[in-house]
Amino acid sequence: MSPKPLRLKPLRTIGSALALTLLVPAVAAAGPSDSAGTGDPAHFIVVGPQHGGLERTADSVRAADGEVVQSWPEIGVLLATSRDSEFAEAVRGDPGVRAAGASRNLAEQLPENSGESDSETLEKRRGTLAADTATRSSEDGEEPLAAEQWDMRMINADEAHENSDSGEGTTVGVLDSGIDPDHPDLAANLDTSRSVGCTENGTPNRSQQAWAPTTSGHGTHVAGTVAAANNGVGISGVAPNAKLVSIKVVNDEGFIYPGSAICGFMWAAEHGIDVTNSSYFIDPWYLWCQRDRDQAAVAEAVRRAVNHARGNDVLNVVAAGNSNWNLSKRIHDTNSPNNGGPTEDRWAGNGCQVLPGELPGMVTVSAVGPESSKSFYSNYGIGSVDVAAPGGDSRQTADTPSGNGSVLSTLPDGEYGFYQGTSMASPHVAGVAALIRAEHPRWDARMVNAALRWQADSVPCPKSYDTDGDGEDDAKCRGGRTGAGFYGAGIVDALKAVR
Repeated sequence: MSPKPLRLKPLRTIGSALALTLLVPAVAAAGPSDSAGTGDPAHFIVVGPQHGGLERTADSVRAADGEVVQSWPEIGVLLATSRDSEFAEAVRGDPGVRAAGASRNLAEQLPENSGESDSETLEKRRGTLAADTATRSSEDGEEPLAAEQWDMRMINADEAHENSDSGEGTTVGVLDSGIDPDHPDLAANLDTSRSVGCTENGTPNRSQQAWAPTTSGHGTHVAGTVAAANNGVGISGVAPNAKLVSIKVVNDEGFIYPGSAICGFMWAAEHGIDVTNSSYFIDPWYLWCQRDRDQAAVAEAVRRAVNHARGNDVLNVVAAGNSNWNLSKRIHDTNSPNNGGPTEDRWAGNGCQVLPGELPGMVTVSAVGPESSKSFYSNYGIGSVDVAAPGGDSRQTADTPSGNGSVLSTLPDGEYGFYQGTSMASPHVAGVAALIRAEHPRWDARMVNAALRWQADSVPCPKSYDTDGDGEDDAKCRGGRTGAGFYGAGIVDALKAVR
């Protein structure tokens, strides 16, 4: 049977090793019914003209008793706050305003403890390795923990390193919870001069305190998969000579709100990032629907930010999500909004999309386990998934010393640990994209996007897909021998990418 919908991000109680992505969604938020103007200010996205004239939009925000806290004139978007819960309705249609909506579902104005939070994790840390094993030399010259990296062997990363510059000269921006600047497998590759925090009202903050991890090791784990150095310590990433930039978009409670995500894509566009990895969905809605004016405004703002990054030749890679949803069909969503208060029971079909994963031009990645079969939790769907990559699966066994079917990577404080999720799959693809960009520096992002599909190894649909042994298929794969419904063009291949 299909699993309960799962969060694609670290949740709030990060102290219990929530550095992966498969988390049961918290019960969520609906806005207060009155507009008395008390409590904390709520956050709103205000969309204005895309090519100049945003000052008129800002004037309208102020005239409606709002405050502009961040402005992105390049895309015609403002982030505003107001104590009036009816602010979005009041400002819509005013001069310079094309759309407006609450970006956090007015959860800021809810009374404390107004909604229960379910922080149970499906995927707790699935094992760590003793510190001495990370520095113990191997007999064959491999990294000390290479034997546990079934994921790298699956995509032929080790052979790719022997036949390429391993991503030299490329930069991958990790939009996540921060990267540990002192980790021995990451420090040499981390570009601290371009790293940034985006969690405070979408305002870029270049201090290390703003972009380093605080409550979650999720971003550090993702970063290791992309570009852990080949230095005789621990593991090696897909592109061990690529540079990493920490773009922190996850706040200390584990949420990625629209303003933070917009800030992240805008930063990548303006600071020479070649590839971004987004192992998250934007809160507080699992799917953002055009029929809701608040959600439509946010979706338009995020779309503009992503398009701005694409226009600056950034290739954006994103995790497909961990709810075992068929994204090509209507979805029964009972867990949104997810940031406090009551949730809605709704069917999300045409006009609803996961952000940023279903936006045009994104490379959306599903997950497979060590047996090259779709991970039990991974979202899928014809036309919704572009490629697949190793994300781990506790229901599949790896041919490694530990047999652990999850993905091994770096964690804060010099540690290494196993996690699973599409969050672990997408950084493999971001790493392969870095290899391609290094080998073909004249190729633009669209050509690299296409190359990821060309070099992928197709996997046919399974005859049956009963992952929990209850006698019923847990998902239906369309595409026959192409396997496109589960795997898109197939599992990425690092060696083909550099040939």
